[in-house]
Amino acid sequence: MSTRRELEEILGYNFKNPELLEQALTHRSYAYEHNLDPKNSDNERLEFLGDAVLGLAMSHLLWHRYPHYSEGELSRLRSAVVNETELAHIARKLNVGRFLLLGKGEENTGGREKPSILADAVEAVLGAIYLDGGWESVLKVVEEHFVPLLEAFSAEDPLAEIDKDYKTKLQEWAQAQFKKTPVYRLDREEGPDHDKTFYVSVLIDTEVVGRGRGRSKKEAQQRAAQVAYKRLVQSAEASIGGNK
Repeated sequence: MSTRRELEEILGYNFKNPELLEQALTHRSYAYEHNLDPKNSDNERLEFLGDAVLGLAMSHLLWHRYPHYSEGELSRLRSAVVNETELAHIARKLNVGRFLLLGKGEENTGGREKPSILADAVEAVLGAIYLDGGWESVLKVVEEHFVPLLEAFSAEDPLAEIDKDYKTKLQEWAQAQFKKTPVYRLDREEGPDHDKTFYVSVLIDTEVVGRGRGRSKKEAQQRAAQVAYKRLVQSAEASIGGNK
């Protein structure tokens, strides 16, 4: 069984007050089923704090990393890194889903993989670290786990890549390489109307080159395009490198 200590090792931070970490991992469904006081037991208040802490930490890091960017450009770059999709991605890298305390309903409907729950949990954990260890501690964790997202962009001008979405990038690349246009296929959708998850594949000819999921068809297509684009470009670069 997963322990909180394992998550601390993954985060690179040890809590002085482990109850803060437990609260950060407690979903409201669990608190409700166990008749706990929601104000002091689930992670929503910590999520509120963590959202602000993460925004400030990323603003701080971007301000130092990109001194030539204007306020508007920094805001756009921060939004590309601090959003539900990327937060859920970070959560999966940290295996946060394994440590969540969920009610039976959420457990049975795949709550450990829901992007919204994962994203909220990451923010709550950051809020807990801030309360437990202060600004320097949370800044170090954010720098370690979020800055690598920026390394996927061009070091000189990351906004040039952000401004061009992955569907556009994949289409331009596929046209240049294969003279083909990617086709998106909706594989399935799950969940009630108010909380659907869409699963999409992107194909070049008849080959599936990427899959993605999202809370809208557009988001799922973007995620599939992102997976396909990075995979194809990396494969092409590796092939070129191997032929040198």
